[in-house]
Amino acid sequence: MSREQRRAIDEKLRNAPEQPEASSIDQMRAGFARLMSQYPVPTEHRETPATLAGRPAVLVEPPTTPLPGTILYFHGGSFSLGSPHTAMALTANLVLRTGIRALSLDYRLAPEHPFPAGIEDGLAAYRSLLEDNGPSSIVFAGDSAGGGLSVTTTLAARDAGLPMPAGIVAFSPGLDHTCSGASMVAKEAADPFFTREGMSKTGELYRADADPAQPLLAPAVHADLTGFPPILLQVGTNEVLLDDSVRLAERAREADVDVILDITADVPHVFQTFTDTLDEAGQALDRAALFIKQRLA
Repeated sequence: MSREQRRAIDEKLRNAPEQPEASSIDQMRAGFARLMSQYPVPTEHRETPATLAGRPAVLVEPPTTPLPGTILYFHGGSFSLGSPHTAMALTANLVLRTGIRALSLDYRLAPEHPFPAGIEDGLAAYRSLLEDNGPSSIVFAGDSAGGGLSVTTTLAARDAGLPMPAGIVAFSPGLDHTCSGASMVAKEAADPFFTREGMSKTGELYRADADPAQPLLAPAVHADLTGFPPILLQVGTNEVLLDDSVRLAERAREADVDVILDITADVPHVFQTFTDTLDEAGQALDRAALFIKQRLA
């Protein structure tokens, strides 16, 4: 295990220059885009602007003819930041490792479009894909808030009577807007990115006046996962969000759903983006790619 690499990443994140506090959502989004632009994106993939259920999207393809199937990708960004481009390091890596195309959805963001707008866009995108594709040829994937959307969109699809996708891949998903997981406190000192207080503040932009204690806002606490497809959850131990994945895995077990809880020690939130400096990042992406290929075989 690359203990030295992990320590170096933690030290780099903690010693990063202080960023000026943003006074507007536009400044927050610009700062997030600058941050995500630092992560390495493979050059071999192809990107094409697309539209999915009336929303902008990016079609991401391997350099050769894609294998059958589609990854519907949801980017991260606390439900209020980001775009398909800020998550391209992860999306392109999944495409190149699987040979399967991805459609990365530019869903509506809070606070202009609070809960449940992002879920509605994800559900509409899935309905659109089902017009020309069988559900067994579609996998949902996402990181952080997008990992949460991969789960809540599946909940919405099931409750709408739609067939389930072939599987779900969630990198460090946000799955509990009640912020009640023990790791919210226990891992606060270890997490170089987030605090419970900060998560609550950004969560308010998305929740608006909605009660967080409901399945679509806190699936790790309140969701019944009966009928769900197989789930892969990848998370690091240096995350306040650790118990979001741990508790969702337990709910999946209770519902007799296949679930893989893949925990890597001493790594931060969405550690899979550090492919240039952390061996475990590429290894985790390889495991995610294998899961996707098995689901779409």
